[in-house]
Amino acid sequence: REITMKYFFKLLSVIWISLLVSFSTAYASSGILKESHDLGFGKDTNLDAISKGRLFQVVIKTQNRLVRNDLKGVPSPELATKWSSNKDATEWTFNLRKGVKFHDGSDFDAEDVKYSLERVKNPELGSPARNGVSMIETIEIIDSHTVKMKLNTSFADLPLQLTDYRLRMIPSGSGDTIGQTGIGTGPFMVDKFDPEGTTILKANPNYWEGAPGVAEIHVIAIPDGQARVQALLSGQIDMYRYVPFNQLKIFENNPKFNHTIISTGNWRGMVMRTDTAPFDNPKVRKAVRMAVDRQALVDIVMGGAATVSCDTPVMATDQYRHDMKCPQDIAGAKKLLAEAGYPNGIEMTIHAADLESTWPTIAEVIQQQVAPAGIKVKVEMVPSKGYWNDVWMKQPVTMTRWNERPADAVLHEVYHSSAKWNESYFKNSDFDAKLAEARQELNFGKRKKVYQNAQHMLWEDGGTMIPYHVSRLIVTSSRVKNLDPVEVFSIQWHKVKVED
Repeated sequence: REITMKYFFKLLSVIWISLLVSFSTAYASSGILKESHDLGFGKDTNLDAISKGRLFQVVIKTQNRLVRNDLKGVPSPELATKWSSNKDATEWTFNLRKGVKFHDGSDFDAEDVKYSLERVKNPELGSPARNGVSMIETIEIIDSHTVKMKLNTSFADLPLQLTDYRLRMIPSGSGDTIGQTGIGTGPFMVDKFDPEGTTILKANPNYWEGAPGVAEIHVIAIPDGQARVQALLSGQIDMYRYVPFNQLKIFENNPKFNHTIISTGNWRGMVMRTDTAPFDNPKVRKAVRMAVDRQALVDIVMGGAATVSCDTPVMATDQYRHDMKCPQDIAGAKKLLAEAGYPNGIEMTIHAADLESTWPTIAEVIQQQVAPAGIKVKVEMVPSKGYWNDVWMKQPVTMTRWNERPADAVLHEVYHSSAKWNESYFKNSDFDAKLAEARQELNFGKRKKVYQNAQHMLWEDGGTMIPYHVSRLIVTSSRVKNLDPVEVFSIQWHKVKVED
């Protein structure tokens, strides 16, 4: 078991700090904010940010990162106050914030940083976040609030990489229990963890940015997307960040609700396993992707509120985004299918679920769009609960969704040959070499070109059809105040309030 002496002493203070929290929270914060999660990981749902089943609606409120994106999307200090590198960007020094305490009352320091990041890198844990920090060779403790990270390559974008929403700092030695306790330095603390019911978070009165405005946050399991909309309408939850755009009219003139639309790097798409016939032929999978009308999908599914993507996972605002044109090409798709040995077309089944409210519509629109190219599609609806364990990366064609990540992180995590979450089973040594070359290149212009070339390779050979990056329709009860109109990982949760 990963227990250190430091963590042993931290456990001794849990009862004391819990009593203090109960008294202080009642005084400093008020009201309950209620939201939902989709139980997509079923029984594997947990509070370990680096695991497959992480319940991010909780961990982003209980655990901090070293570096975060500010409200303008710029990497900014969080638990690290500043950083610098040597000339060739192979060594990075991070100065840590002093006076920060974990929820158990113990001090945050360099030992916790070393432990948290080395745990991500531990191959025995098999974290999906591992590839994103694979360039970190060693983490050296300089003093109690300074760490030096030595890399195995030059990498000018390390601070940007550390904004990954899963790279949260936890107490040294807490790996065995973090999945249930969720202990961090964040504005809220886990009072009750019930993944299939209601998880209760309580305000952290000692939060380093100030006591939260809300006394409690309740995170309720509601697997079905439409049921979450009904829960919002009935007052069972106060916020839903995934409301389908075709339901905007229900809320926009209703004084009981507020809504906002934000652009994000999140994407929805369809995955073809490149290790499974007929999608093991790159011409077949490109033909399927060419037969799709992306702008029509944006208009039909998102009401026009999305940014077309030519199958690149890199968000439109990312400095390394490769902008391409990819209009629907039925004739070109037919030609590729014939060259691949399928002159009469192919048949395929898309496995979708109501876990993500737009998936069924996307699948049905694709079904209609690709038919003229001789691609016959059957849409099979499967259970939402446990979708990520039982369907995704199992069936030949599935629906997928991803939250935004920096370009290097998402390209490594979704497409590198060694990536645990390489959902399309894409194996391309030239692509892997491009990613390695980009990390080593210190010149920004040259580095950008390499990343863009890698994205073009996905357009030519990839197995993931990414039609667009979504704009998010966020609806809240009118009781909710001070919610930042930004993507979920940059929200200042301690500032949110609810009014009766």
